[in-house]
Amino acid sequence: MVLVDTSVMIAFLKGIENAAVDKFSALLDSGIPFGINSVIYLEILQGVRNVREFNTVKKYLGNQRFYELKDIRKSYELAAMIYYKCRKKGITVSSTIDCLIAQTAIENNLILLHDDKDYEKIAKVVKLKFF
Repeated sequence: MVLVDTSVMIAFLKGIENAAVDKFSALLDSGIPFGINSVIYLEILQGVRNVREFNTVKKYLGNQRFYELKDIRKSYELAAMIYYKCRKKGITVSSTIDCLIAQTAIENNLILLHDDKDYEKIAKVVKLKFF
């Protein structure tokens, strides 16, 4: 099962062609199960241009599988620890949200499909699997 990051979903919805979107298209064609989490849902909806687009995107995303953190307090602690471990190694993660998304992938044993350099940095301190 695959967790599709905001970076890929936004590019896909905008019709942008890149390697990550190509992988997502292949995933769709093959029927491999995938989903998003609530943070990815939030990030995508924040980027819409108008109410009509908001409703269209909300309907599309509402039909997707949602993967969630297992224990909100503990999961947030573990996401914070990811950020801390990166910082201790001199690695700058630009988005704490990416730590939450990475933690979602870890807790649910998911393969992450992304187009975001933060995840490559995070993978230096925790075990992330990439699509």
